[in-house]
Amino acid sequence: MAELFTLSAPDLAALLCSRVCHDIISPVGAINNGLELLDEGGADEDAMNLIRTSARNASARLQFARIAFGAAGSAGMLIDTGDAEAVAIAFLKNEKPELIWNGGRALLPKNKVKLLLNLILIANGAIPRGGKITVTLENVETEPKFTLAASGPMVRVPPKFLEMHSGNKPEEAIDAHAVQPYYTLLLAREAGMTISIRATAEEIVLTAS
Repeated sequence: MAELFTLSAPDLAALLCSRVCHDIISPVGAINNGLELLDEGGADEDAMNLIRTSARNASARLQFARIAFGAAGSAGMLIDTGDAEAVAIAFLKNEKPELIWNGGRALLPKNKVKLLLNLILIANGAIPRGGKITVTLENVETEPKFTLAASGPMVRVPPKFLEMHSGNKPEEAIDAHAVQPYYTLLLAREAGMTISIRATAEEIVLTAS
């Protein structure tokens, strides 16, 4: 696994910034399209609906990214898992899967919460045609354990995550598309947690403990 973590801090920061920009450029572009419709005297109601929906989408993505990728405060800060649940629910409203969240609410070290949110992104990538993601939090007051089960049509472990999970450096350079699974595994190391994968034809189960 040590061979995997070779990105410099500036490169990691640049790639994560590219990932965030990629995630929000679509809803921001849609807001711009709505404003152009208004300027052209188009259907005001349709334009305003497009702007409202896209603004909510962009806001949800930024709020999610602020915790999942951001510093989220000073070193050693604790984050409420209730906040993680709220941003995950808002984020997945604009995605295909249904989210089910089970478990108590607690203050956890920020890297553990960031890991949880990044695992949600991995689970979302495992069911590209939609389905259901069930998040279960256990032992949050003592030894936190996260279990994420993703089920849906054409379920499969995201290839980049599976390749990196093996512990070997990917054959291709890590780019803005591959940086999120890389960051997920880096967070697991920093949080002192181990990620396991169980895959069947019906579901993918990711466990961090």
